[in-house]
Amino acid sequence: MAANPRVGNQHASEPALQLAAERAYEYLRTVEKRNVTPKAVALAALEGFHEPFPEGPSDPADVIRMLDELGAPATVATTGGRYFGFVIGGTLPASLAAGWLVNAWDQNTALRVMSPAAAEIEDVALQWVGEALGLPGDCSGGLVTCATTANFTALATARQALLSRLGWNVADDGMFGAPPIHVVVGQEVHAAVLKALNLVGFGSKRVSVVEADGQGRMRADKLPRMDRSTIVCIQAGNVNTGAFDPAREICERAHEQGAWVHVDGAFGLWAAASPKYKHLVDGFEMADSWAMDAHKWPNINYDSGIVLVRDGAALRAAMTISAAYLQPGAQREGMHHAPEASRRARGVELWAGLKSLGRAGLAQLIERTCEHAQRFAAGLREAGFEILNDVVINQMLVSFGSAERTLEVIRRVQEDGTCWCGGTVWQGKTAMRISVSSWATTNADVEKSLAAMIRIARETVA
Repeated sequence: MAANPRVGNQHASEPALQLAAERAYEYLRTVEKRNVTPKAVALAALEGFHEPFPEGPSDPADVIRMLDELGAPATVATTGGRYFGFVIGGTLPASLAAGWLVNAWDQNTALRVMSPAAAEIEDVALQWVGEALGLPGDCSGGLVTCATTANFTALATARQALLSRLGWNVADDGMFGAPPIHVVVGQEVHAAVLKALNLVGFGSKRVSVVEADGQGRMRADKLPRMDRSTIVCIQAGNVNTGAFDPAREICERAHEQGAWVHVDGAFGLWAAASPKYKHLVDGFEMADSWAMDAHKWPNINYDSGIVLVRDGAALRAAMTISAAYLQPGAQREGMHHAPEASRRARGVELWAGLKSLGRAGLAQLIERTCEHAQRFAAGLREAGFEILNDVVINQMLVSFGSAERTLEVIRRVQEDGTCWCGGTVWQGKTAMRISVSSWATTNADVEKSLAAMIRIARETVA
């Protein structure tokens, strides 16, 4: 049985850290050579983790060795270039390395006094995000875990602001007896927004649903009557088609009637950073709040969600936490801009990734992944298969015929391991969904994956 490391002896960490660095580097060096999905023997080996809680301590290096030997083979190679499921990007090298430092620093970013460095870097990272996306320079924001939490934060802020207009203090009096809030969403609203609406207390079924067009865009001509107690949720980048709601028209109509406009821009809002695709986000800067991920585009490591709000006072009113020992300073305090109090210094990884890319690198990442999606669409169309959407950014849908046949192709593609794609149902039709989101994807990855898809689809049809 290993002895406990002597308290305060940081040298006890060195063997484990050195081993972890070696194993991590080896994982990254070989990730492109392995199947995207783990093999059955690797999944079976996970049983090795199931043991009674140990009676005594273990050597940290032995813990890392076990973790790597049992865990690494059973991971999905999302850090490689041939993972096209959901909207999962790789991790930029600078963000990965910064994450190692963040874990070594182990900073709590609730209050600036707890970590001046982390607080300052978070401020800069949020400023850069606003600049990259062309959003108002006086926005306030927070860093959270994901777009679901960002949507929740923005909608809680909208609730605070709208009820305050109506003379109701939701922080003091809650929602019992509060004036009703009217919520408007599009027909293709993402499930994350519906979950956020549930969490805020609006409910996912007590909303007005606006008809969408064939690409999933909200039809502005179908908007209902709005007023000062209305929240309109619009979408930048449909998760299936990549389509964008007509933001300018919606924002103009909503603001004329006093409504709050919230943007679910999980990945699509980042198109604003590309000169080639910036036109797609025209008008989204007119909204009142925005939610997005950074672990999709632009490939910051998990987890990295961002919320930005035009009315900083409303955000602070909705998120502020008060306690005698938690005295805020004069500058921005992270815990008053997000639901969490204690938080890891995820702003450091966001800053590092954006610093490493710069404007040009961020634009190139977006444009390159969009070009890869267009290549998939062209290749599959040429092979005789049906593309179901206009490929406007990095999302595309393909049908291989009947629902049963398409599902079988998806199953075989996943089982084959050359690449990974998931399934979806788009306006009643079963499809394979290809999302190209990783900086690591090369032309060779696309051609290798495309060949595998076509081969498997033809074998399935035959």
